[in-house]
Amino acid sequence: MKFNRLVYYCLCVVLAAGLASCGSSSSDKDKNAADFQAAEDSLKQQIEEVVYNIPSPSEIPYLLQATGAEFNESLVNSRTKIDQYASRTDKAALNLGVYAADIGYLTSYDKTQEAIDYLNSCKTLADNLGVIGSFDTEILQKFETNIGNKDSLTHLLDRTIKKTENFLKDDSRNKLSSLVVAGSFIEGLYISTGLIKTYPKNLLPDDHRIAVLTPLMRVVLEQKKSVSELLKMLKTVEQTEPVTSMVADLTALDTAYNALNIEEQIKNNRGDLVLSDKNLEEITKVVEKLRKGITE
Repeated sequence: MKFNRLVYYCLCVVLAAGLASCGSSSSDKDKNAADFQAAEDSLKQQIEEVVYNIPSPSEIPYLLQATGAEFNESLVNSRTKIDQYASRTDKAALNLGVYAADIGYLTSYDKTQEAIDYLNSCKTLADNLGVIGSFDTEILQKFETNIGNKDSLTHLLDRTIKKTENFLKDDSRNKLSSLVVAGSFIEGLYISTGLIKTYPKNLLPDDHRIAVLTPLMRVVLEQKKSVSELLKMLKTVEQTEPVTSMVADLTALDTAYNALNIEEQIKNNRGDLVLSDKNLEEITKVVEKLRKGITE
């Protein structure tokens, strides 16, 4: 699932059209139409740059499972918090995204019944947001029918969240749609950094430990561009809480990423350098702060 900022684009289109129609002659209108088309094409290009750089709810969990990392149940947000989120639309949107990533994580590790339980809980948040049909009985039945097919389950999850985002955007609630995406991405990054942080310090010799953690580090490092794109996306929506706090924290996270020579680290497979670098601690700390602000 890739996030399409269609509502932001549409608002720009409406504003431009309104300005162009006020007090313009025929020639002015022709010029405005040409300028409008150029602006429209530019916006489309900007949107596409964002769309293809923010992972779907299942993407990061799938990458984590592919590294061979063991499942860590403590990193999943508890379903018991559903009711405290349901009363606030911002919290409902953010944590719908969080739970989507959790479902992706559970599904990737064949925790299918738990994933179904989380899907059922997500209906409460979706209902609070006024989302119709995304977490209905048909979706749950399809999930149960495909219980043995991980690829089908992740496809269903991504499609369900995409349907939720589209519904919110079509209802001109682009801020809430953006928050669903943000919650999902931050949860995926939180699980990734959490797996590294909680890995036992004395279980293996240092060189073996580094060999185990390097694939996990790659998952974290490869999200650098996604962090920048998420920050860019959130700056386009209404700058009120919780967006303003998230923008500030994502700016700090972007700075921490930029302090690392990530491309060179990945190229040379030098996860040991990153693991001994204080910037890793900073990335983890900022991600934990972001996640805490969403889930508590």
